[in-house]
Amino acid sequence: MISAFALLFFGLRPGIDFTGGSIMELNYRDSRLSNDKILNKLEEFDLGTVYVQPTGENGVIIRMKNISEQTHQKVLEKFSETEEQRFESVGPIIGRELKNKTKVVIIIALLSMIIYIALAFRRIQRPLRSWVYGIASVIALFHDILIPLGVFAFLGKFYNIEITIPVITALLAVLGYSINNTVVVFDRIRENLSRRGESFEQTVDISLNQTLTRQINTSLTTLFVAASIFFFGGETLKYFALALILGIGAGTFSSIFLAGPFLVAWHHFRRKQ
Repeated sequence: MISAFALLFFGLRPGIDFTGGSIMELNYRDSRLSNDKILNKLEEFDLGTVYVQPTGENGVIIRMKNISEQTHQKVLEKFSETEEQRFESVGPIIGRELKNKTKVVIIIALLSMIIYIALAFRRIQRPLRSWVYGIASVIALFHDILIPLGVFAFLGKFYNIEITIPVITALLAVLGYSINNTVVVFDRIRENLSRRGESFEQTVDISLNQTLTRQINTSLTTLFVAASIFFFGGETLKYFALALILGIGAGTFSSIFLAGPFLVAWHHFRRKQ
């Protein structure tokens, strides 16, 4: 609910990948400065969120909001030890194109996952049909994406954190990670339904207990790496890692506490009818 509130009232703050901005490519005559030192040099300018990407041996690409030629020349003065290779603006038309393509990619990914679930569990007819497992998976996926998006809505409102292509990439990775966790649980439920004689509620509970250790261990190993990137990986990958941390945490929660219980709740609803 809190994440939905944040998205509804705050919205997301799109980065220059979606709104347009300026790109400056520089080449150092000697050794290249670290990203942190480059960012320190740019702090006095109002450049919005700045992204620094090393390229080649001594090159660097700096992405920022649209700036005037006067600001451009002042920035160049700060980097007198470099040669400018290019300076160009990415207009809002390209930004809208990237946004539309991102939406298409997410929709295709979701549809592909739903089709996979329907095909993988097509032989399950009792006590629930295979399409119910697909619905449970979609609910879990919605939860897993809503949580990090809500957090980024808060961060965008109060800390000016923007949604960029790396963040979208992390969210797509979360979709795959989440569906994998959910399918592991559902697959164990399918196996136990064919081998054991317990009630459906007991079968779901047994299946969750059997996969619990595996899910927690898998999530922790991934979270340790993502946390290392967040704290020690530099500014460029910081929010990519944060999106992974939030999404994987939410995905682990939903695969244990949402997907299986949803199946049980649906089963109870059908029996009452």
